[in-house]
Amino acid sequence: MQEMFAGMPWWVKWVAVPVIAIVVFGGLIASVVGFVIGLLFKVLVFAVLVGGLVFVVRKFMSSSSSDRDW
Repeated sequence: MQEMFAGMPWWVKWVAVPVIAIVVFGGLIASVVGFVIGLLFKVLVFAVLVGGLVFVVRKFMSSSSSDRDW
């Protein structure tokens, strides 16, 4: 691979090749990034919902156990 770029100017290796890769694989990269962000959002929503459920259940259990003390 280095022999292929040996006689080329610096901008071919550092500008043109990445731009071509982004143009060719841009849709795939965007899909993967979108999927990862969507998955992270769903994990965050799941964690918040489970935390809220645990909070509500503990609150309910502590209030119902204090009622039995009377």
